[in-house]
Amino acid sequence: MADDLNENGPAERRREPVSLGVVVPVYNEADAIPPFYQALKPVLEPLGYETQILFVDDGSTDDTRAAIRQLQARDPSVRLVGLSRNFGKEAALSAGIDRINTDVVVPIDVDLQDPPNLIPKMIERWREGYDVVYAVRTDRSMDAFGKRVTASSFYRLFNKISHERIPEDVGDFRLIDRRVVAALRQLPERNRFMKGLFAWVGFRAIGVPYARQKRIIGSTTLSWISLWRLAIDGITSFSTLPLRIWTYIGVLSAILAFAYGTFIVARTLVLGADLPGYASLMVVVLFFGGIQLISLGVIGEYLGRLFIEAKKRPIYLIDHED
Repeated sequence: MADDLNENGPAERRREPVSLGVVVPVYNEADAIPPFYQALKPVLEPLGYETQILFVDDGSTDDTRAAIRQLQARDPSVRLVGLSRNFGKEAALSAGIDRINTDVVVPIDVDLQDPPNLIPKMIERWREGYDVVYAVRTDRSMDAFGKRVTASSFYRLFNKISHERIPEDVGDFRLIDRRVVAALRQLPERNRFMKGLFAWVGFRAIGVPYARQKRIIGSTTLSWISLWRLAIDGITSFSTLPLRIWTYIGVLSAILAFAYGTFIVARTLVLGADLPGYASLMVVVLFFGGIQLISLGVIGEYLGRLFIEAKKRPIYLIDHED
């Protein structure tokens, strides 16, 4: 399964890359780091490239940094960037992309649900001329049913209301060319939705299929609330349709209210005044009050994001870098 998102097709075939960087955002993943490294290193060594494995510690409170430093003691290709606190995965991924300088970069999670042995195939597609090679999850049976349904619904909703299309069943696991990295570094926004940013910068892209694996060690640190916030960030960062919808709802409500008012006046003129009903009055008041509060909530979401962007605080702060 391959999905070419560029109508112009690939460019001329490239030569082998000289250097390869792997960006791994981690948060409280001390137990998962050794098996991840043991699975990744045998994939990278036969390639013969200059490699960097950059772990971005997103303010872990366990022994994550100690586990990474143990790897550094025996492997000089392992690097560590420690953030000053937990800024979130999107910020940690941005920090890694900002601080790595290789011909190609592969963001990947540490949980091994995304297989490192797909990297050579990604490089082959990159050599064919593609700037972005993303991994497409063709089998997500290992994920919980609720997660599969909500993820699929989000992708479909996002692609319907946003000008930028993100491929369905695709996460952050992908290979990107250094000029895509340079483009991403030019995007200073604080509310980061990396899947949308990967799509926004464009360039030639193609997918490679894989079956998502079950997480063996540890558990995800992303709660349903975190995923919900990420979905809201994604929608509000790349579409103004939620705002536009309330313009249409307001116009429709005004038309209905005018029509109903006209009906009441006409009926009173013809049949005379009757005793107004308390129930119907409360229903109308509560209905329109609810619409107004929801619309204010949507406006508040966008206003809050403008407030955050206006402060121009850094996306992340680095505590140390080894």
